[in-house]
Amino acid sequence: MPKRVRFERGSRYISGAKFPIALAHRIGYSRTMETIDVIDALSALAQATRLDTFRLLVSREPEGVPAGELARLIGVPQNTMSTHLAILARAGLVSGERQSRSIIYRADLDRFREVTLFLLKDCCGGKPEICAPLIADLAPCCPPKEARHG
Repeated sequence: MPKRVRFERGSRYISGAKFPIALAHRIGYSRTMETIDVIDALSALAQATRLDTFRLLVSREPEGVPAGELARLIGVPQNTMSTHLAILARAGLVSGERQSRSIIYRADLDRFREVTLFLLKDCCGGKPEICAPLIADLAPCCPPKEARHG
């Protein structure tokens, strides 16, 4: 039986392997790496302040929100917000852009879409009638611009 390898958080190597994680996806570990990325994203969101922060950033797209204002709106000290933003950024869910003396944070909606699609992939065993209510609930969140003005 082949030796099992596993990812160790904070390591650039897979435990038991002699190659960097960056190479793992090229040699058959792409599913594992994809799963690890999703686990990181979900872990980052599995805390109330970070979840509230991410939801606020999503609601403020595409403008983003300065870090200090985020802390004020969520009701936490700035250093605490900085820690939460760093965790969300490491998970790829938010990004910050310096604008003069402020850092403007934005939700990475592409990354969020990837995580959501990963969770919904293979939904309902290929039976679209079972998934239809879920898809219907997701669809109306952002109607096309033409529909808003008509």
